[in-house]
Amino acid sequence: MPDLIKVAKFGGTSLADANAMNRCASIIEFDSDKRIIVLSATSGTTNLLASLATIDDLSARLSVFEQIKENHHNILSDLNLPDEYQKMLDELLSGLKAKIESAEPHDIREMDTLLSYGERLSSTLFTGLLNSKGIEAAYVDARKIIKTNSQYGDAEPLVDQIRDRAEKFLLPEIKSKRLVTQGFIGSDKAEITTTLGRGGSDYTAALLAEALDADVLEIWTDVNAIYTTDPRICSDAVPITEMTFDEAAELSFFGAKVLHPATLKPAIRKNIKVYVGSSIYPDQPGTWIVKNTLDKPIIRAISLRPEQTLITVHSLDMLHRHGFLAKLFQILAEYKISVDLVTTSEVSVSLTIDTNQTGLLQRLSPEMIKELESIAEVQVEKDLALIALVGNNLDSTAGVSGPLFNMLDNINIRMICHGASSHNLCFLVDQQKAASVVQKLHKYFIPQKVEN
Repeated sequence: MPDLIKVAKFGGTSLADANAMNRCASIIEFDSDKRIIVLSATSGTTNLLASLATIDDLSARLSVFEQIKENHHNILSDLNLPDEYQKMLDELLSGLKAKIESAEPHDIREMDTLLSYGERLSSTLFTGLLNSKGIEAAYVDARKIIKTNSQYGDAEPLVDQIRDRAEKFLLPEIKSKRLVTQGFIGSDKAEITTTLGRGGSDYTAALLAEALDADVLEIWTDVNAIYTTDPRICSDAVPITEMTFDEAAELSFFGAKVLHPATLKPAIRKNIKVYVGSSIYPDQPGTWIVKNTLDKPIIRAISLRPEQTLITVHSLDMLHRHGFLAKLFQILAEYKISVDLVTTSEVSVSLTIDTNQTGLLQRLSPEMIKELESIAEVQVEKDLALIALVGNNLDSTAGVSGPLFNMLDNINIRMICHGASSHNLCFLVDQQKAASVVQKLHKYFIPQKVEN
């Protein structure tokens, strides 16, 4: 039995081609504690599979299949795997082709099955690669372990069932071999394939780490750490060597792309340390996410989340009366609209919708707006961006709000949320001006050229 149990997840860009897969295999080879390996689909595969939902013409759909087939055959050839893995790969590809030919492209349940092939293909190749290097590894179908409800496209995991199955099927095996499995996919009680939503591979790894009482959860990606802001926006961004669960959770929720927002929930429940590192440059220091840190700056990082929609409802019926908010949120719930931020006055309510999420923009339908207009005046503003300052004690620290809004005196701020959380202060601005706002705030609040 290894001294520690580590769950290591590798993202799509880390598996883009044979060279990338070999780098990941080397990361595993030199650390015998990495027992559970969770894989995304190879880079671009999920997007190709998802495009099938918008293609009705069968010949065009089969053209997508041929592209996926060629990509994986190229990796197989470059890895020079034994014939048995070509047979396994071709069996999967035959199943995918048959599904494409028979599936209804707009059926979300059918799409979950189609999407699952991406991870199943990559994990088949990677299992073969590890074994060819003399690292004893076994392929595990994640759908036998990750049990969910039947909310296809964005399923909720059933934590107790996952723990039971992980203890039964995984725990005895990790003593003698590495187990390679898929992120993102699961199955419901009828054994129908489900998915955890885009980016759900991180979440899968965290759920397995929780179920196995793992010591460490590792997220290997194409960036070497979590940064104080997006380096593509701000050249002064610096890597964060250590941060708390609370800070990382806020940062992922408010737009940081490195972690799936749900990833930290299982880690927090079991106090499992999380490491974020680069599969391209594994020797460079990454970011450790832990329960507590010695250093707790007021502002740890600044995030930006584009494509936000602000809905403001105004009604005199709110004045000194009960029940209005219940009606408002009942309508939103009926249309499965998830609300992020809410501010209220005596006669108005403003709320934000993350229309960057798949499908949410479509749910803001004329029918839904018409229902809202039956109870209030409605204003809808699009093309906004949410900027969040993430740190510590922001609800009780003087000297933050004043400089912040003085610097932005020429920017039209559409909504402010401050005080609801000690770990964030956030507001909405015009999307076109958001990058320059982040640059200005980062220069003022984040110490330059000093790692946190």
